[in-house]
Amino acid sequence: MNYKEKFTERELDRIIEMAWEDRTPFEAIEFQFGVTETEVIKIMEHEMKRSSFRMWRKRVQGRKTKHRKLRGEEVKNFRSSRQRHISGNKISKR
Repeated sequence: MNYKEKFTERELDRIIEMAWEDRTPFEAIEFQFGVTETEVIKIMEHEMKRSSFRMWRKRVQGRKTKHRKLRGEEVKNFRSSRQRHISGNKISKR
């Protein structure tokens, strides 16, 4: 997969941001961008400094919040209840 051709710079930045966030599961990235966990790992490896990548991998490996199947039944959504609703990449006003 040549991810630089598949995604815009903005989309790539968002994938990296979501991967870096502890509470965003890999399944949410796959749902939104069609990128598997393995592909996310490859993107992170290519886009980050070696030391930063190692630190990130160590942190996310086996982390319950990054793997939806390891989470309990109490977590159903990808979104926090405090997160604003986003529709069409525009923040909806209440």
